[in-house]
Amino acid sequence: MAKNAGVSADSLRCTVPEHPYARLNGLICVDSVKHLSVGIIFTLVVVATGTIGYVFLEGWGVLDAVYMTIITLTTVGFGEVHQVSTAGRVFTIFLIIVGWGAVVYVAGTAVQFMVEGRIREILGRRNLDKKIARMGEHCIVCGYGRIGQVVCRYLEEHGQAMVVVEKNPELIPVMEQDKRLYLSGDASDEGILRKAGIERARYLIAALATDTDNVFLVLTARQLSAVIFIMARAGSESAKVKLIAAGADKVESPYEVGALQMSMGLMRPTIKSFLDLALARSHTDIQMDEFPVGKNSSLVNVMLKDSGIRQQYNLIIIALKKMDGSMHFNPSFETRLRAGDTVIAVGSMENLQRLEMVLKSKDGSPPAPGGAAV
Repeated sequence: MAKNAGVSADSLRCTVPEHPYARLNGLICVDSVKHLSVGIIFTLVVVATGTIGYVFLEGWGVLDAVYMTIITLTTVGFGEVHQVSTAGRVFTIFLIIVGWGAVVYVAGTAVQFMVEGRIREILGRRNLDKKIARMGEHCIVCGYGRIGQVVCRYLEEHGQAMVVVEKNPELIPVMEQDKRLYLSGDASDEGILRKAGIERARYLIAALATDTDNVFLVLTARQLSAVIFIMARAGSESAKVKLIAAGADKVESPYEVGALQMSMGLMRPTIKSFLDLALARSHTDIQMDEFPVGKNSSLVNVMLKDSGIRQQYNLIIIALKKMDGSMHFNPSFETRLRAGDTVIAVGSMENLQRLEMVLKSKDGSPPAPGGAAV
């Protein structure tokens, strides 16, 4: 479920919206390439014509004719290869006029193409910056390597708005192809993090290549925001301790997680298959999700048996996390929901969305007294 507040997930989907001038710039780009190609072809035709002209008019060899044509077009000031006849001089005048026109045309088109490319780059970057400046409750993903790309795909599936920070210029085309909102720069730089909206962001994921970079990033991010939830990647046990000390809220090792998944696939294949189905939105309608109980929810201080969660929404509450951090699996139907608790439920996506609305505020459907037990 989308966890964003204030700004809808749909309005902040991780796509790069078309700039008002994008289509015009695309047409200009195609037009410039076409003109540049025509100019180059025309210049080659002029060189070929000059070569053929000197061969037929003066009886020169091909090499001498090509050489004379090139020094004529480039006006380098060398002398004539051989004595030129009157007809040859008239032809040379014609060649200079036409050839210089072609050269100037190609040079002008090339400059135009480069300038327009820079303009398009500036307009595109400005458009991205405006979108990022309007974001709130988003996630900042630092690092777009293999881990970062998988994280972004998962966040996108769950409707979570995000900004990617990556300093490797080789990954910029990949981010643009994936239509990410991104910033190119060092993720541990305060200016970059502020530009990514760290004061307004809800999450930050430190997925840089080395533990040293991630520790420094977490330190910087925690100094800039005391409330942002920081998830960090660690490559070793010692790095986990340092990342927690630096201010990370949670640290995961991709190697341990991967090994655990492989082991579970061998020892508990059915459980793993169930979890894969419940957590992969694209494959089934049955989902597992978690929702905090808001202080204004109509279900605050209501027992699970009276909440109507099972009767009205056909959902199964598999666990309840209390504010003190304790986890209650298969909670008793007499358990009361308190503000700040987190409900972990399994059911259809549509019903989970309805439950989320009820747990957020009083706008949802009221509980059904005496409803079926959960």
